[in-house]
Amino acid sequence: MSVTTITASTNSSIGGSANASRRHLRLKRSHLIFGTEKRFLLHQCVQSIPFMSPSDISRRQHTRVEAGWLFKGGGNQGSDASSERSDSTNEDILIFFYQLDLATRVQYALNLEEYDIAKQLRNKLNEVETEVIKQQETKRGLSSKSEAQDKGISILRLRADLQNAIENENYALAAEIRDQISKVEADSLAASIKAQAFQKAQFEFRLGQKVRHKKFGYRAVVCGMDPVCCETSSWMESAHVDQLTRGPDQPYYQVLVDVHEDPNLLVAYVPEENLLAPEEPDKARFDHPYTSFLFYGMDSAGDFIPVKQLREKYNRPRHEVPYDGQDERRGDDDA
Repeated sequence: MSVTTITASTNSSIGGSANASRRHLRLKRSHLIFGTEKRFLLHQCVQSIPFMSPSDISRRQHTRVEAGWLFKGGGNQGSDASSERSDSTNEDILIFFYQLDLATRVQYALNLEEYDIAKQLRNKLNEVETEVIKQQETKRGLSSKSEAQDKGISILRLRADLQNAIENENYALAAEIRDQISKVEADSLAASIKAQAFQKAQFEFRLGQKVRHKKFGYRAVVCGMDPVCCETSSWMESAHVDQLTRGPDQPYYQVLVDVHEDPNLLVAYVPEENLLAPEEPDKARFDHPYTSFLFYGMDSAGDFIPVKQLREKYNRPRHEVPYDGQDERRGDDDA
């Protein structure tokens, strides 16, 4: 008898299309056999998972997934939509998948009472989670807050040095120190603003919500969010962020693009002002190879239900679909 240890995506399969997408993506599967071969294969399972930090995953070119060839039709949005394509967003999602995969393997090892194997897998998972937390702190402004505090201390020291230079009538040195103080104060202000933006963020859209792009028209699903644009300056330049009404200091969303509408885009990083929520519930079919491990399925309103780990990643509450008594009354009338 065998147990197939598959990735966490299978825990949230949505249908045949998701299964087909996983086959095309060739998500790795390993088998645990009850009996004499069980321990050997469990050890093989551990050895087959090299430790990869988020930066390691980012450097691996094969993590880029091209979905255009999986589906026919669509793709009529034009090349401009590709300006919001984000490799870092795609890598962030795949790192999240890697965490889910390791956690699933830990649980299978525990279920089979292979505690040594579970411990090894748990150690690998802890290393990945530690690296991810560090990146999230930098990205979400926690390190910016500490950076602002450190720069405040540096300013106090520089002012003391400035006073000493003036007292010693070393005016050339005093001028250099004043320039340093001005630069540190500017950097400190920028770090403080970023930290405050993350702490007081207000999002118009939620995880799992279906949206439509105002300019390019494609349908998408929200799978992540930042209070401000966290991309590189080169990405912002190519995406023409400076031409936006609200610029980079507005919420940005990681979205999965319906492969039938734009099979070449896959994942985009979109400013809040470029997204629209549908006026009526969107219950139409939505296909994407990542939905199977990011979401449990769709709710009665047609939006996707994010897995618990995704909600915890972004510290977002569980969304409850409003109860519509009219539907129940209509059902009673039909009966």
